Amino acid sequence: MTPTGQDRDETPAERADRLWADILQELRVMQTGAQLFAGFLLTLPFQSRFHDLDRFGRGLYLGLVALAVMTTALVITAVATHQRLTGRRVKDRVVQVGRLVVRTVVALLAVTLVGITVFVFDLVVDRTAAWAAGGVALVVLVLLLVVLPERLRRLG
Repeated sequence: MTPTGQDRDETPAERADRLWADILQELRVMQTGAQLFAGFLLTLPFQSRFHDLDRFGRGLYLGLVALAVMTTALVITAVATHQRLTGRRVKDRVVQVGRLVVRTVVALLAVTLVGITVFVFDLVVDRTAAWAAGGVALVVLVLLLVVLPERLRRLG
C-alpha cells in the first residue's frame, strides 16, 4: 500500500489532481446532457401546441425548466470553484465538493429525464400513459444509476 492507502503509487497531491481531472471529465459528459435538456425545453413555448397545455402541463414544464437551470448551474459551479481556489492548496476540498456536485447533477438529470418522459407522454398520449412511462423511466434510472454501481462496488 502507498501512503495514500490506494493501490497507485501517487502522492496525495497527484491523487487529488487525478480525481479532479476525473470529476471534470464526468461533468463534461453531464454538461452536454444538461444543455440538450435545457435547449429542448426552451424551444417548447415557441411550438403551436404549447398554448394547449393545461395547468398540470404548464406546471410540469416550468418545473423542468427550473431543474435544467439548476443542473446547468451546478455543472458550472465546480469549474467556478476550481478557478477561484486554484493555487490555494485546497484541492482536496475542491475534490470533495466536486464529488458532491457530480452526485447532485446525476440526481437532477435523472429527475429531469423522468419529468421529460412524463411531459412528452402526457402531451402525445394521455396522463395515464405519462405516469406509467414516468414510472418505467424512474425504475430504469434507479437500476442503472443506483443498483448497478452498488453491485459493482460490492463485487470489487
